[in-house]
Amino acid sequence: MSELSVNQKRYLQLALVLAVGVAIWLLRPGAADGHFGFWSLLPALITISVCFVTRNVIVALILGILAGGLIIGRVNVLDAFIIPAIATENYAQILVVYLWALGGLLGMWNRNGGARFLAQKLAEKFVSSRVSAKMFAWSLGIVFHQGGTISTVLAGTTVRPISDKHKVAHEELAYVVDSTASPIATLIPFNVWPIYVAGLLLIEPLAGLVDTPEDGAALFLQAIPFNFYAIFAVLMTLLFSLDRLPLWRTPMAGVVARVQSTGALDRDGATPIMSPELTEENLAPGYEPWAWDFLAPITTLMGLCIVPWLLGGSPMVFEGFGLAVIVAVVTSLIRGMSIADAVEAMVGGIKGVTIGAIILGLAVTLAAVSSQLGTSVYVVDLVAGGLESVPFILPAVLLVICMVVAFSIGSSWGTYAVVFPIALPLALSLSADPTYLLLNFGAILGGAVFGDQCSPISDTTILSSLACGSDLMDHVTTQMLLALIAAGISAVLYTLISLFVV
Repeated sequence: MSELSVNQKRYLQLALVLAVGVAIWLLRPGAADGHFGFWSLLPALITISVCFVTRNVIVALILGILAGGLIIGRVNVLDAFIIPAIATENYAQILVVYLWALGGLLGMWNRNGGARFLAQKLAEKFVSSRVSAKMFAWSLGIVFHQGGTISTVLAGTTVRPISDKHKVAHEELAYVVDSTASPIATLIPFNVWPIYVAGLLLIEPLAGLVDTPEDGAALFLQAIPFNFYAIFAVLMTLLFSLDRLPLWRTPMAGVVARVQSTGALDRDGATPIMSPELTEENLAPGYEPWAWDFLAPITTLMGLCIVPWLLGGSPMVFEGFGLAVIVAVVTSLIRGMSIADAVEAMVGGIKGVTIGAIILGLAVTLAAVSSQLGTSVYVVDLVAGGLESVPFILPAVLLVICMVVAFSIGSSWGTYAVVFPIALPLALSLSADPTYLLLNFGAILGGAVFGDQCSPISDTTILSSLACGSDLMDHVTTQMLLALIAAGISAVLYTLISLFVV
């Protein structure tokens, strides 16, 4: 009887999905002004809702993509979205960096024991408790500030063996790592973020204010003190790492209580997206680990990411990850690991991150769907009008817009590309006060970072969970309320300050 009830439930769910699909197809509107109205939000809303209800991100992403195809009128989503997405640079980056290179590198570290060996040595000198383990993670997030994806991978993989030893829950670690990834990248501008944003500001409505990329980068630097969300996100994780952040009845409070009472690093029933190939120690027979098994490839990676930037170029992320894997393999072979063990390590590592790579690939596809639907354009158009009489609320409104858009599409940079060219001219039309412009600039920076940090379809969210060994949706739900508190404080500050400058 129970089995029949389960089958009936499955049939009901399938019927519901089919009914919704038919309704979308029959009721879908045509595009106008670059978007489909409220329908532009539907794929993102479906994806996020299914994520939270079922905790199955892959199913949620597939349903979101299918919904987007029905709205646009392209039932063959394989031809319309998935295959074109596979041909993009973003998808190639997922395959080369996150699947092959990252997977191979993690597999080598698991096989040669270099990461655990170094973690143990560092722990002996600097880490002696849960607090110091979390502070170590926070510090690494500050050091690896080149960007969200690089920061999450480096900080998470380096500190996880240490934090596991000192009973830091995986949700705790993922929160610290995620909150010191994109937020810190917008506060310490020694990366490509100012360059990227500056390119978005070279538009006619901003002529005279931003005429060169240098002008745009300078505006980015001036807005850093007004990037309230990023500031509060980093400060809150610092207090959290020090066990000085009041958690009250937040989901994170339950995580801390669980790990302190039972020592369980994950909740019962959790499904971390890092597989056992990477979480269980698998040292090659007869191999003696040493620190350079970890330091040689990580130094190679950081060198190719940072040195070119210091010389005026762009971080060589692809080359860094690729060469780091080669260095890891060569170092291990020189020290006695067999070729067979090295190959097995890399294959096992790639297998270990396959689920994460699939999620990332589907997220890229959904972002392409949202772009064709004009999701970002619709959200901005929806709330941009009628602000002439209340210009002081614009920074807080832009903060919320960017939070919603970035959360829906899983990308801060994608949000910047749409919002900056629309919102900054709007701010200039309402007030010529320089502080007012910087308040709006900072609100856009921080709001998009919130969405990027909290969205279950964002690469930094996925990679934070992957690198820290956390269940993806557990990471999302436990950090969400803390991030919303930081955003709420920021919105109040934006409104209060704007009252005095416009």
